[in-house]
Amino acid sequence: MTPRENPQEGEPLLDEGSRNNEPFKFKPDQLGELIDPKSPDLLKKYGGTKKILEGLRVDPAVGLSSDEGLDTNRPKSKPFQDRQKVFGKNILPEVSQRSLLSLIWEAYQDKILILLSIAALISLIVGINEDYSSRHPEGEPRVGWVDGTAIIVAVAAVVLTNAINDYQKEKQFRKLNAKKEDRTVKLFRSGKEQQISVREINVGDILLLEPGDIVPVDGIYLTGHNLTCDESSATGESDPIKKGELEDDKDPFILSGSKVLDGVGRCVVIAVGTHSFFGKTMMALRDNEDEETPLQIKLDILAEQIAKLGVSASLIMLITLVIKYFVNAAVSDEFPDAETIFTRMISIVIQAITIVVVAVPEGLPMAVTLALAYATTQMLQDNNLVRVLSACETMGNATAVCSDKTGTLTQNRMVVVRGYIGQKKFEGENQIDEWKNKVSSLTYDILVQGIVINSSAFEDKDEDGKIVFVGSKTECALLEFSKLFGVDYRDIRAATKPIKVYPFSSERKTMTSVIKLSSAGSSHGKAPATNDYRVHVKGASEIVLNACTHYVDAQGKVQELDNNARQQFRLNIADFADGALRTICLAYRDITSGEFDQLDDNEPPIHDLICLGLVGIQDPLRPGVKESVEAFRKAGVFVRMITGDNIVTASAIARDAGILTKGGLAMNGPEFRKKSPEELKDIVPRLQVLARSSPTDKTIVVKWLKQSGDVVAVTGDGTNDGPALKLADVGFSMGIAGTEVAKEASSIILMDDNFNSIVKALKWGRAVNDSVRKFLQFQLTVNITAVIISFTSAVMSDESESILTAVQLLWVNLIMDTLAALALATEPPTDDLLDRYPTSKKASLISYRMWKMIIGQSIFQIAINLSLLHLGPAIFHLSDSKDDVVVLRTLVFNTFVFLQVFNEINCRRIDDDLNVFKNIFHNPIFIIVQIVVILGQILIVEFGGVAFGTVRLSWYQWLVTVLIGFLSLPIGFIIRLIPNNCIPERVLNEEHVPIISQAKMQFGSAIEDIKTQNKIIAALGRGKKPVKAKSIVENIRRHRK
Repeated sequence: MTPRENPQEGEPLLDEGSRNNEPFKFKPDQLGELIDPKSPDLLKKYGGTKKILEGLRVDPAVGLSSDEGLDTNRPKSKPFQDRQKVFGKNILPEVSQRSLLSLIWEAYQDKILILLSIAALISLIVGINEDYSSRHPEGEPRVGWVDGTAIIVAVAAVVLTNAINDYQKEKQFRKLNAKKEDRTVKLFRSGKEQQISVREINVGDILLLEPGDIVPVDGIYLTGHNLTCDESSATGESDPIKKGELEDDKDPFILSGSKVLDGVGRCVVIAVGTHSFFGKTMMALRDNEDEETPLQIKLDILAEQIAKLGVSASLIMLITLVIKYFVNAAVSDEFPDAETIFTRMISIVIQAITIVVVAVPEGLPMAVTLALAYATTQMLQDNNLVRVLSACETMGNATAVCSDKTGTLTQNRMVVVRGYIGQKKFEGENQIDEWKNKVSSLTYDILVQGIVINSSAFEDKDEDGKIVFVGSKTECALLEFSKLFGVDYRDIRAATKPIKVYPFSSERKTMTSVIKLSSAGSSHGKAPATNDYRVHVKGASEIVLNACTHYVDAQGKVQELDNNARQQFRLNIADFADGALRTICLAYRDITSGEFDQLDDNEPPIHDLICLGLVGIQDPLRPGVKESVEAFRKAGVFVRMITGDNIVTASAIARDAGILTKGGLAMNGPEFRKKSPEELKDIVPRLQVLARSSPTDKTIVVKWLKQSGDVVAVTGDGTNDGPALKLADVGFSMGIAGTEVAKEASSIILMDDNFNSIVKALKWGRAVNDSVRKFLQFQLTVNITAVIISFTSAVMSDESESILTAVQLLWVNLIMDTLAALALATEPPTDDLLDRYPTSKKASLISYRMWKMIIGQSIFQIAINLSLLHLGPAIFHLSDSKDDVVVLRTLVFNTFVFLQVFNEINCRRIDDDLNVFKNIFHNPIFIIVQIVVILGQILIVEFGGVAFGTVRLSWYQWLVTVLIGFLSLPIGFIIRLIPNNCIPERVLNEEHVPIISQAKMQFGSAIEDIKTQNKIIAALGRGKKPVKAKSIVENIRRHRK
């Protein structure tokens, strides 16, 4: 058996280093196991803090030597080389920024763009061949290359827009998250204090900790006084953690990323850089595997379907024209020779290929890109920095939001929200001034004195340079409370210094300070002599109240604390506790010089106190949270709170925010972790609050929801939120309070840390999805109509030529599509978007109502254009002359374009709402685009001439074609009125169906309430037979039927 397997008692397990002549007894991984998760047992096995110091070759009284490992004989040698070789430096490797070329290639990996590229290449080859073949008519411009080139330009524009957008977002994020190079920390090296850059900290260094410090490395506590850390950003634990030695049963582990709230201390550094808790979390987030968004998946499917339909239409046209040609040739007097047949076949193949090009919606990628680019730009004004472009549209289909509590729903600062002081109550900040006017001035003076003196918190600048209170959250809340009265704590502290201080301890749950009173000091009932002293006490309400024998009444007089008065205080404590408030009792006692001389230096004088009153403090909700939660509920988005806080506080906050509702479930993390997969099926759908949760719990919930078909958004600001933020479909981090880890993991950063901004992101996401669908409805109508008109007119024509020339189709299919994308993709969001439930993942990109409009408009437009083609000469009194044939072509082309102009207005709605003009003036870009298209059409018809194959029209012809185009609007109105009664509900309803609805949860809760009430009635024995819950349910159902 090796020594490792049978260690002697008191000896560390890790002695191989010395035997192998390694410089240190510990390896980074072994030290890392102490921190993640915290393991006091492992620290004991290693031999305690003493053996850690020995293994790292450091004397805590001296620290590391500043020139350790420096070889004067080697000019290039640097200090700490051996140490850094084993444990690394306190830096994270730079994330290699993707080049613009790699982003361009990534943006090009889109099925529609590839399909367009193939169509463009075919179009170019065929077009150039046509331009320079013998069949090209003399005098006609050589424009065969234009269509293919224009499609290539459109593809390039989309790819470059996406790539440059991603590149700029990445640069913007780097700038936002850039580390401050001038950040320094205090160390103890070579027997003296030194200030160095955080990058130069080494494992084994003795780090000095002071209030306000953000700990940059992992460490183990050595010495200090009242050292308290806030680890909420790292672990989610909102309560401050008191640090101390393992031998005293305290937490000796100092986590990187935590903040020092109170006290001072020293720790030995055991992990830096990628081996630290913070570094490991950051590195874990760099494994970036992007999933396709619901919209991308649907667009890919659509691209394949369009390609298949285009090829099918092309083949049908090819076969039809070939059959028509040979039938005509067979019945003609003279059968054409082989060369003529070959030439004609080439022409037919070119026409068939043109159909494929016409069928492909080249404007669709542009519409998606424009919608996302426009939305992300506007979202930045709404304080949403979108890091991942696709997250914007994904958020539109979000069905669940899993939110952290501390710093996300709440303000991450404790505030006095209720009070019962001097027998006078106040509820909320708005009643504090009224309370001050009612309470005795003596009571007020002593209260403020106690709050200010009996506290170690102070004002300092935070990371952003703002002046804030630093210290324990409770003391900061009390000082903020005193500040509301215009009190400057520095003046009081300068005038009155505490003579004795008994710091807060977890055993006593109190803090006590003793001051010497002057003749001018405030007192109840007597004027103190100059040698009198005052004891100020604050702490856990029950403990301090039990130490009180008297209290201050409403008149400011001291009264004996009898049973009735004590009961009144206890009722208020219970009332505050029900509201999940942290209840603090404030008391004092005046003592003589003799009593002061007898005070114990270790045990505070907590007896015979005079109770001033109680204050209830809590981390309040951010403004607008309640309204946001209600907006999410109305929009069909299920909000869950997942927090490291205790279940009582979490449930109260969730109830106040409107998250925890009737029938909802609140559960503790440890209990949740023990549940089997089968039990989770019943729990997770109703789970609204998960308290005392670990990062693993969040990940389990998010994974379960995603597997159940939910689109999950996760919000958080702490390091512990990183894994869940990364796993979610959309991760939101806080720009102000958020840690670097949270920002790195998220896809959207809330620049103002406002939960309400997530509602704006939801609206923008839904607006993007709607914009793409509006454009798709318009685009497919244009393409179906163009394909069928081209096909039909070519089959019916003697020369097998389409009524729309290649250049006219270019204007219709490319220029108008691009402009339409700009018009429909820039529709701003409205509050109406929150009045519906999210669209299901399984829902088709083109809904039944959209198909109804696309097919209806296409039939109408095809009928109009073909009627014009055949009845136009009679309506407009045209002959069969060559000039009049061109006029007829121009009339058909003009009518076709204006049908699209008015149909674009019609496509602003993709539901059965009849008002297509609603909010039309809220989108000036739409109006501008419409004007540009109309002006462009006028220029093409009046001055296009040879290039576009048009001639000038008379005012009468203009009026008739525009009026015919206007008919698109009333036809759209009629199509929307077509009843949907015969259509199955599953086809009509696109909404996401939750696993359990809010109504079902409330119904279940009502049944439970009935059962409980029956049990109470039965227990009271009133002689009435309890009503069975089952019979009540049956009665309700019967009544509903």
